[in-house]
Amino acid sequence: MTLHTLKPRFQSLLRPAVRALHGAGVSANQVTVSTCVVSVLLGAGLAVAADAGQLQWFLLLPLWCLLRMALNAIDGLLAREFGQSSTLGAYLNELSDLVADAALYLPFALLSEAASVATLLVIFLSNLAEVAGLLGIVAGSDRRNDGPMGKSDRALVFGLLGLLLGAGIAPGAWLPVVLTIVALLLLPTIVNRVRHGIAQGGGHTDQ
Repeated sequence: MTLHTLKPRFQSLLRPAVRALHGAGVSANQVTVSTCVVSVLLGAGLAVAADAGQLQWFLLLPLWCLLRMALNAIDGLLAREFGQSSTLGAYLNELSDLVADAALYLPFALLSEAASVATLLVIFLSNLAEVAGLLGIVAGSDRRNDGPMGKSDRALVFGLLGLLLGAGIAPGAWLPVVLTIVALLLLPTIVNRVRHGIAQGGGHTDQ
């Protein structure tokens, strides 16, 4: 189970905004790149704030995580429903997500030494999970988004962490524990994506 299963309902709510953006001449690739740029800038700003102990700025993270999920859905709708799908767009979509995720997670590594190790592990396993999802296409399956700790689920967790930190809860021993749980949940996520990708793809690929 993953929040990704709610994506069709989420997309239906966004269709009026998608039509308006298309009418204004906004392309899917512009949305993708802009979302990545803002994520990197916010991550850099949060890193500075974490280093300075000004954790109230982490309140921006849950707001951006919600908006970013909407923008990620919007660029997909623009691509599919308005004939904007392209090979470049596919590359931009996947690579920008990896960059944006890393940028938004890294500030947590500056909060404590224990959190730094757990954060880097989450980033590594998150990238591995997304590669495993993409390899479903190579295996003759679809792009796999199996959980339990997919992109949307991680956005929810990190958004909640940002809310807690921004509200004044000190980043004590609980933070690396939560991050370690995220890392552990990424392991079955990777396994599920590989297993379901092989099963749906017929169990073999050309090598």
